[in-house]
Amino acid sequence: MNFYNFFTEEQKKNIHEASLTILEETGMLVKNKEAVEIFKKNGCQVDGQMVRFPRNIVNEKMSSVPPTFTFKAQNPDFDVTLPDSRPVIVTGSSAPNVVDPITGEERRGTSRDIANIAYLINELPGFDVFSISILADEAPPDMRSLYRFYPALKNCKKPVRSNTPTIPDLEKVLDMGYTIAGSKEAYMARPFINHHYCPVISPLTYDVESTESVIHLVRMGLPVYGTIVPNAGMTSPMSLLSTLTLGNAEFLSLCFLMQSVKVGAPVIYAVLSTVADMRAGDYAPGAIETGILQMGHSEMARFYNVPSGGYIGLTNSQLNDVQNGYETAMNTTAALLGGADLFNMGGLLGGLMAFDFAKAVIDNEIAMNLKQLRRGIPYQEKDFCLDLIHKLGPAGNYMDQPHTAKNMRKVTHYPSIGVRGFRSKWEHDGKPCAADQAYALAKKILTQPNKNAFPAELDKKVRDHIPGLPAGDASWYE
Repeated sequence: MNFYNFFTEEQKKNIHEASLTILEETGMLVKNKEAVEIFKKNGCQVDGQMVRFPRNIVNEKMSSVPPTFTFKAQNPDFDVTLPDSRPVIVTGSSAPNVVDPITGEERRGTSRDIANIAYLINELPGFDVFSISILADEAPPDMRSLYRFYPALKNCKKPVRSNTPTIPDLEKVLDMGYTIAGSKEAYMARPFINHHYCPVISPLTYDVESTESVIHLVRMGLPVYGTIVPNAGMTSPMSLLSTLTLGNAEFLSLCFLMQSVKVGAPVIYAVLSTVADMRAGDYAPGAIETGILQMGHSEMARFYNVPSGGYIGLTNSQLNDVQNGYETAMNTTAALLGGADLFNMGGLLGGLMAFDFAKAVIDNEIAMNLKQLRRGIPYQEKDFCLDLIHKLGPAGNYMDQPHTAKNMRKVTHYPSIGVRGFRSKWEHDGKPCAADQAYALAKKILTQPNKNAFPAELDKKVRDHIPGLPAGDASWYE
């Protein structure tokens, strides 16, 4: 598939050189002491917490970055590798709230909600990775991460991805992974928990806790990547090119850190680059500029031969309306045509603040359309169908032909929601809208027992090993 390009090869080289100039002359504020030492040992100029990166060493570090990244799952059939499996569709993550599917009111998320979302995502074919969508508000302070990862892993056999606030939390989650796998050795052979952090805080700053977790996971050889999040007008200049370049510099610095810890550590050039709505200072991830910036970052990712993607296809809308649809669809389509591989797009409303079950089903439909768009028009001589065209001739009818029956499900995607019939049928059916049908499909799935949940013996083993876990069972709310 050919991708849309904004820049010539010379212009991409100039963006790269400008990014190196930022790192070499302006530098990064690094608040994590271990990271400062790693940068220092690998040739950077260190003055307290300020770190500057010689351009030749940055280029050297980039030469060891591998061209692929694999998300592993409990069930190997669900493993996906970037960029080969593109588009890889992921849920949005870590929202504090959920839209209650019974009352329609927004409330704090719980571990039961996570179990239901995990089961739903497991059953929706458009999604490839479950990034834990919400927080579990009822969790005790020392079990916040376990209350998220346990119901997620119990109910979803696809790759599960999220983060933890501290190293002790991370170790608890990994220990649970070892228990599920049967041993630490078995888990390390197939690490089915995938990790994601935002260690770089734009502009040009490393935090403490997330940076520590990234270093720890890279050192262990476990899957982890970071997202870069400049926001034009707030944390980067009000310029698309400058925001792209600043984010690119931050990405290069993160690659430098990870390759310094472990040569060959896989990365994703992941971003959520945005432009602030300066009329009121609002955060605007649903704006079309998010898609444009993703296209630019993906173009730079191809320049470095690394997979790309990020939080693309989000919406600022608070409900399943036209704004929701066009923001998600336009930005994801732009990103796909621009060469992005990973799409954190599913299920969230209100600029990452609340998960909605209908939104997830609608986004599954968009995801299936993106996958169909990715396939394009296959070119095979047999698909000219010249013999069939000659056989039927002018005024022929292809509806009753064996060729049509054989290929009807290969050629087109049939939506699980949406209306294609006449208005009279739509009126007869009660005038359903996409959101109504999406809720109905979510309810249909979640009122059935989850056959893919942990077997009773494994669940008992996990619960005996880690006392105090929530029930973690998926079930409809009525």
